[in-house]
Amino acid sequence: MGVQLKRRGSRWRIQDSLAELGELAVSARAQVIGSTFQRIEKPTNIYVGKGKLEALNELAQAGRFDTLICDDELTPTQQHNLENALGDVKVIDRTALILDVFASRAQTKEGRLQVELAQHEYLLPRLAGQWSHLERLGGGIGTRGPGETQIETDRRLVRDRIQRLKRSLEDVRRHRRLHRARRNANQMPVASLVGYTNAGKSTLLNTLTRAGVRAEDRLFSTLDPITRRIMLPSGTRALVSDTVGFIHKLPPTVVAAFRATLEEIEESTVILQVVDVSHRNAKEHVRVVEDILKEMRLVDIPRILVLNKVDLLPDDSDPVEIAEEISSGYPGPYVLMSATTGLGGLGLLNTVDETLADIANRVPASTV
Repeated sequence: MGVQLKRRGSRWRIQDSLAELGELAVSARAQVIGSTFQRIEKPTNIYVGKGKLEALNELAQAGRFDTLICDDELTPTQQHNLENALGDVKVIDRTALILDVFASRAQTKEGRLQVELAQHEYLLPRLAGQWSHLERLGGGIGTRGPGETQIETDRRLVRDRIQRLKRSLEDVRRHRRLHRARRNANQMPVASLVGYTNAGKSTLLNTLTRAGVRAEDRLFSTLDPITRRIMLPSGTRALVSDTVGFIHKLPPTVVAAFRATLEEIEESTVILQVVDVSHRNAKEHVRVVEDILKEMRLVDIPRILVLNKVDLLPDDSDPVEIAEEISSGYPGPYVLMSATTGLGGLGLLNTVDETLADIANRVPASTV
């Protein structure tokens, strides 16, 4: 279920956003039986308007579905009101769904720590709804109700767990900083792969480095950063680092929790922004990643746009024309390639070589 505000322009068609939500749901092993949306003037405290709510309730009462997934992050009030209105139907939002997919993908201790931190920070403001049935059972001075007492206890436990997770992740960050310091001492350039989820970053890493990383045609097939060495055509040794994929409406709690992983990008010499050139929303995918890089203040790092999956373009299409359209306004060169077939791989390595040479030849402003 999605909503689109009539007066707010969006780069995304609501249908495309819901289609992506459906892919996420399938990744979480849900069976998607349908989708619907509503255009409304302004947000409501039930997420949807009364007419759409009645239609959903009729379907729910008929047993057509048992879970409603909303395409936005719901406020605790919206989720509470929706659940009350729909009876036994489970209501979750886009953030909860993404966190569920992340939890199923995290393989390393670091990945699991990051996901758990995001889950707890998402849960904290929603604890009251878990105990609404116990509220106001007691009252007066010295006789706080058991609901309030349980909420206070749960909040304290969650806050304590959040602090422990943050301390553990700070240890991870210190460990990573030591690794990066050693790399910097060896003056080995780092190329970080960033991009929209399922753009083919892991496949590209395998193609360039023979890393043997699991690469699957599904959203967020890997969350854990992987770094491998590579030899460029010029003879320069470099490191290539894969990172977590981005997505439309990526929750701030997720970006914050994955700070330790995303800091790898901060130390990049060059960023390889991977895009599925065959996707109908390829240009929007570029913008989503660009927006997140801006939020992370990483736009000053040289970037190369890797237009991947060129082998999936229709035979009657013009790859160069499509590439020019997608890369219009991009602050760096683009390379057309297929990570699956290896087509364009040498061209990408040469472009990385040229970019690194250009960086090395720059004269520091302080010496001018």
